[in-house]
Amino acid sequence: MSVNLRNLGLFALVALLFLLTGITQSWNVTLTIFNMGLISAILALGVNMQWGFAGLFNIGIMGFVALGGLAAVLISMPPVHEAWAAGGLQVILGLVLGAMTIAAAVLFWKRMPQGRMRGLGIVVILVGGFFLFRAVFDPGVSAIEAVNPAATGYLGGLGLPILLSWPAGGLLAAGVAWLIGKTALGLRSDYLAIATLGIAEIIIAMLKNEDWLSRGVKNVVGLPRPVPFEVDLQRSEGFVTRVTGWGLDPVAASGIAVKLAYAGLFIVVLLVLVWLAEMALRSPWGRMMRAIRDNEVAAAAMGKDVTRRHLQIFILGCAVCGIAGAMMTTLDGQLTPGTYQPLRFTFLIWVMVIVGGSGNNWGAVLGGFLIWWLWVMVEPIGLWLIGAVTAGMADGALRTHLLDSAAHMRLLTMGVVLLLVLRFSPRGLIPEK
Repeated sequence: MSVNLRNLGLFALVALLFLLTGITQSWNVTLTIFNMGLISAILALGVNMQWGFAGLFNIGIMGFVALGGLAAVLISMPPVHEAWAAGGLQVILGLVLGAMTIAAAVLFWKRMPQGRMRGLGIVVILVGGFFLFRAVFDPGVSAIEAVNPAATGYLGGLGLPILLSWPAGGLLAAGVAWLIGKTALGLRSDYLAIATLGIAEIIIAMLKNEDWLSRGVKNVVGLPRPVPFEVDLQRSEGFVTRVTGWGLDPVAASGIAVKLAYAGLFIVVLLVLVWLAEMALRSPWGRMMRAIRDNEVAAAAMGKDVTRRHLQIFILGCAVCGIAGAMMTTLDGQLTPGTYQPLRFTFLIWVMVIVGGSGNNWGAVLGGFLIWWLWVMVEPIGLWLIGAVTAGMADGALRTHLLDSAAHMRLLTMGVVLLLVLRFSPRGLIPEK
């Protein structure tokens, strides 16, 4: 009972931080932080499934978040018919030829006996297939990217409701995770970490350079929204009359209403995922995963297929990250591949899991909210604090240096928080039961 009260107290403390932000700054700012906190909590939940349940060290989270963002574009944006007419079928044919080349190489490797001829045959298939793929694929890409490159220059999407992109983002990330897991999960934990980091960078490089798919660094803007636009609410006589009667400014109230609508959708997704994760953790499958995490050799000796179970949890965790990535792109209203950075979308998520409590789903949620609030608020608080400390100092190099150092308070605070938690609560704020 005391443990539950302590956990509730921690959540209440985090809620108080958000309330104080709303009172001292604005509720629009608070809800903006809160919505990103919900997405961060979902990301932390996905990483916790991999690390807390199975001990898989995945530091390629950024790539799977980006895949979720790509799914939002592919599902919700309208198709660019001119681009499809110019080279769409040619690009599809090129991708099919590339897939057929890989499949033919794999089949040849399995069917042919060992020897020099097998190696030579593989080289011929791969080299020949590569040049055939490029001969078909490259002209199609050039034709697509030449279609109004300032506004489109890509194939577009399916034009479906953007909410469908959330499960689609999970499926896309899960599919890529399956391909990665079939090859990388046999590696040692440190090698797995390096491999996933490299694969994440490859995914980001692809999004930045394959303009026909995602417009690259030109970004995809104007994604459809599952909630009304603020300007539409401000033009609604009913909405304006209602909020004016409450003594609110219609412009500020429209922003709050939209952010509350997003928060409602995100809360539903978070609660469903937490419930599913809790059910899985308490099931025989969850107990088996933790047994594998604690002692792989003993679990294998008991007849458990360790590699297969690792693949399962790796796919599930990446799927959750893909869902969060699609949600974040929906909230932003645009896909900007250049903003995906390891510090924000990988290492900060790991800090959330470690601080919240590895192996505990509610701990991951708590860490997501707390660390994201600190990440956003520490810099302005640090600037105010250093400004107050240096208020009596004469203008000079020291005062200028101290004021400029406020920008680094964010990283300093993350390090201090992580060290304090590891020192006084090494299992996290809400430890695994």
